[in-house]
Amino acid sequence: MHKQPLWTRDFIKICLSSLFLFITYYALVATLPIYIMETLRGGEREVGLALTSFIIAAVIVRPIAGKWVDELGKKKVALLASALFMASTFSYVGVASLFFLLALRFVHGISFGFSTTAMAAIATDLVPEQRKGEGIGYYALFMNLAMVIGPFLGLMIMNTYSFSVLCMLISVFAVISFGCGGWTKVREAQTAARKKPAQAFSWKSFIEPGAMPISLTACLMSFAYSGLLSFIPVYAKEIGAAGVSSYFFVIYAIMIVLSRPFTGKLFDRLGEHVVIYPSIVLYAIGLVLLSQATGPVLFLVASAVIGLGYGSVFPSFQAIAIQSSPTERRGLATGTYYLLFDLGMGVGSFVLAIVAAATNLGWMYMISSWIVAFAGVVYYSLHHRAANKKQRRERELLQLSE
Repeated sequence: MHKQPLWTRDFIKICLSSLFLFITYYALVATLPIYIMETLRGGEREVGLALTSFIIAAVIVRPIAGKWVDELGKKKVALLASALFMASTFSYVGVASLFFLLALRFVHGISFGFSTTAMAAIATDLVPEQRKGEGIGYYALFMNLAMVIGPFLGLMIMNTYSFSVLCMLISVFAVISFGCGGWTKVREAQTAARKKPAQAFSWKSFIEPGAMPISLTACLMSFAYSGLLSFIPVYAKEIGAAGVSSYFFVIYAIMIVLSRPFTGKLFDRLGEHVVIYPSIVLYAIGLVLLSQATGPVLFLVASAVIGLGYGSVFPSFQAIAIQSSPTERRGLATGTYYLLFDLGMGVGSFVLAIVAAATNLGWMYMISSWIVAFAGVVYYSLHHRAANKKQRRERELLQLSE
């Protein structure tokens, strides 16, 4: 059977658009705390508010973004949101007030929530049906790369030049993201969502039920992952690995790049369970190794194992969310998935900080590994069993028809 091409011009464009958008996001995540504390004379509270206001805004708009993507069109929502993201990025230049910064972060979060939902929906539609796992995996790879490039570039530019120079650079990245997205050709089908008459207000207008089981599992995964984003530099210092802390996410990204071509193809050829269960086990083991690290060697080994595990889980879950939902509601499915993922990340950052304060960071990572193991049980209960029942019904119907 002829294999449909994956790396089309339009798929490459939307991947690059996402890459530059996420580089901008991660560069600011890494550098804003320094700018707030050293230039704006803020404290840890103000740093927390600046990071949290962005996430809250993105979470709030996710359900609306999914609805608009299905009803107004992916390209229109992506362009408008990218334009707002671009304007927001330009506005960081010369920020001198904490109040203005917090307001800007909220607006920037809104544009981020709409942009990422629309871009993911576009990427999903550009991927051939029989290569969904592979295609979404590669799309997610660009986000993973941005997580390494963004902080590295941001801190380097800020330390060498200034925050203003960094803002000008990431503004250029925002323009490139907007341009790549604008040049992407999108086929906007007349979906059932647009043909239907206006319906009474319902939660199903904003949430896709078919995507909920896997999105809840992803919520637990991102809950555990939030402890990595928030505390890795601090933990590295505690265990005497401060000199290699910057390599943690580099090794993590390398393992994702090496494994992605295989995991995506396995997902499409042998089914999701072949990828999901080993990935969950590796993710949990990686967190256990991290909790026991007393120096740089085990610290970096843990990053490699976590990269293999979590790096494979994220795109696989997203592919399942899409495949579990009607074609005309894929925008809502994407919004639902990112909504629960963001919630897990936001709540996890808060709860795990309390856990770390009550115990220590080693125990926090151990508890995170238990949460990941529990997520495996949730995956089996909510998705795996339901998928098996669906397959049995389909076989029975096929036998009856014969």
